[in-house]
Amino acid sequence: MTTTIPEIRVGIDGRKFPRAAELGPIKLLERCAELDHAGVFFRTVLDVSPSLDRGFLAAVKQRAEELGLYLEMGLGKINPYNTPEAPEVREVGKGDYLFGMTRMIEATTEIGCTALWGDTANYQRHDWGLHAIDRYRTDVDWSDQLDATRKFLLKLKPVLADHSAVIAVETHEEITTTEIVQLIEQVGADTLGVTLDLANVVVRGEDPVAATRRLAPYVKKTHMRDIVLFARPHGLERQTRACGDGVIDWQAVLGALFDAGSYPNFTIENVWGSDKNQIPLFDPDWQARQPDAVLGEILELIRLSRVFEDGVRAGTMIAPDDYFSTNPSLDELEGFVTRSGATLRAAADALRARI
Repeated sequence: MTTTIPEIRVGIDGRKFPRAAELGPIKLLERCAELDHAGVFFRTVLDVSPSLDRGFLAAVKQRAEELGLYLEMGLGKINPYNTPEAPEVREVGKGDYLFGMTRMIEATTEIGCTALWGDTANYQRHDWGLHAIDRYRTDVDWSDQLDATRKFLLKLKPVLADHSAVIAVETHEEITTTEIVQLIEQVGADTLGVTLDLANVVVRGEDPVAATRRLAPYVKKTHMRDIVLFARPHGLERQTRACGDGVIDWQAVLGALFDAGSYPNFTIENVWGSDKNQIPLFDPDWQARQPDAVLGEILELIRLSRVFEDGVRAGTMIAPDDYFSTNPSLDELEGFVTRSGATLRAAADALRARI
């Protein structure tokens, strides 16, 4: 059992929190403090300043410190096959993506942000089956995308080393946790870490608790939200929810992190609406391109789907079509974080009670 259970620091996502774009970075920090949250995780530094204005970035950092908030930032796409989808990075690099990333690393580390979010691909949000996820692109194999990502990260490695920084690769829908660990081993734990998003790992057929245990030593940042799973003819479907409103075992997740000596901030990634994703377990094409699939974890997802469906029938869980209101109030939208934070703190309290 863990001997150190820290106080949970719960923060907000600087891109998805309600009214984030309207408020802007500094007012968003102030709203975060008003709601008694602990910090803000901006996806990329370009969300804060598209021009990397050092004076403004310093002002954002100063305001975060005045309010006693953590401040986290990121970089963006690290898969060269996806870089055309991030023209803003090439813009700050004067047409050169690597130089753009270098400038972003310089800017973020100047204000003390050294664990920098990155992800390996996009989720295209098309209805065309597997091809909504870049793992299943037909113009380039996923293995080639991973190899290109590794080579790009090795080019960035000296820059990251010079600034004592790491890229925290998100557990996104297209990549398995085993593949992330392999990237870390190939490039170096001094260069790569993890942004843990457990709602995404289930799309790859992975159990959230087992995935956390695999990645726990490398976790630097988090995107926290819960999920429910339910049966569909193709396999399962995932819906994301506030922490505590789904089926993830948060005591087991936190215990795995703390046992590994990882104590990240817990940033809640807001969602609202029908945020669903297919997990086509019965599709032979899906199966063929899941080299890291573990039968026990797939069976655990099926078990969790039954737990949820039993809960809906018993009236203890809300059915997928009834969970999100059509015209949510601001209190409902912001309450997603408040409820999630309460769940994580309760899980930490339960762990303390076991010591």
